[in-house]
Amino acid sequence: MLLSDFLKIKIPIKHNRMLYALAIILGCACGYGNLMQPVSDFISSAFMKIFKCMSLPIIAVSVIVSISQQSANLQLKQIGKHTLLYTLGTTVIASFVACILYLLISPSNITSAINGNPIDAIQNGKYADCILNIIPSNILSPFLEHNVMGALFVGIITGIAIRYTPISESQSWNNFFKMIQGMFLIIIGWVVKALPLALFGFISTAVVQLKNGTHMKGLGGYLAVILLSNLVQGILVLPIFLWVHKINPLTMLKAMFPALSVAFFSKSSVGTLPITMKTAENNLKVSQEISRFAFPLCTAINMNGCAAFIFTTIIYVMQNNGFESNLFTLLQWIFISTIAAIGNAGVPMGCFFLSMSLLTSMDVPIDILWIILPFYAVIDMVETSLNVWSDCCVVKIIDKKFRVGQNC
Repeated sequence: MLLSDFLKIKIPIKHNRMLYALAIILGCACGYGNLMQPVSDFISSAFMKIFKCMSLPIIAVSVIVSISQQSANLQLKQIGKHTLLYTLGTTVIASFVACILYLLISPSNITSAINGNPIDAIQNGKYADCILNIIPSNILSPFLEHNVMGALFVGIITGIAIRYTPISESQSWNNFFKMIQGMFLIIIGWVVKALPLALFGFISTAVVQLKNGTHMKGLGGYLAVILLSNLVQGILVLPIFLWVHKINPLTMLKAMFPALSVAFFSKSSVGTLPITMKTAENNLKVSQEISRFAFPLCTAINMNGCAAFIFTTIIYVMQNNGFESNLFTLLQWIFISTIAAIGNAGVPMGCFFLSMSLLTSMDVPIDILWIILPFYAVIDMVETSLNVWSDCCVVKIIDKKFRVGQNC
């Protein structure tokens, strides 16, 4: 199958809605009743490995192909500028929304005793280490360590280097990476057909994890701030962003349903990237050039949900340890959480790691995080969906803007 033939394949959302609904119902039922748990664990683990296996190579290859194309130099720079501008703007707004809701809800302190640290290993390393990890020690380490920012760094440097090679050689390199990209996209087509099975495994496993949650005492306000921040950003702020650019949010939501559903239950925006790109190109008609450059970039730096989590968690843990937060402190943490979210190196439980690193760097006790941890599975599901939804909104707006510019 040629790449051009593959890109003509459509994701039949209307015909597959029953399969998605059936997968969700069966997943919830099996998870709640502890039925077929070994099977669902195997399915979720297998698909998660498939997503992770494809995601980083696609990030690197897509960026290389986009940057190395000689004819798209000026436009590519403009796409990059708009992507950075929109992602930075939406992430700052996400932190600001979390700040407003925190002041309105005023979550109370945790009154229960805190015993033990379930994940002592998380304390190892500082936030600066995550930044240093962007620069790999060898070209394969980002892919072996699943370092998103490292893979993006390798892709950008390689793409720029190809642009500076002689034209005949650069064209050969560009064709080579295009063939690799086409190969991965064909594999994605196979995975898309099995999405209902993947959803069953993810949902069943997630329900079991939720059943093992601990007490809610003292955490209700904190969890409300985070969840409401994500909901306000997802169903109010971003849709307004779309309406301003004359894009129908409901149409987009229906079109991106396969990607958003996988993001929610897999809890990995990076792992969902292949599905997100294919769905946007087929259902939203986003151009390949923009999709394969903007989506990898957004996936690495557009972290609306992560910014809201970092801000709320930092302020809440400081509050529980007797630190008072004035208006200046809150404004300061809006921007710090934004920068921290953008600098997320893609490590497992990335937002949790970043919050812990920032707290330990200020010598703030982090025992409360062990009570928050059991609920992180729910938070992570909502955050991931918001991150992918924000990526889709940004990329669609950029695609429309550049299509209009080309038609003028």
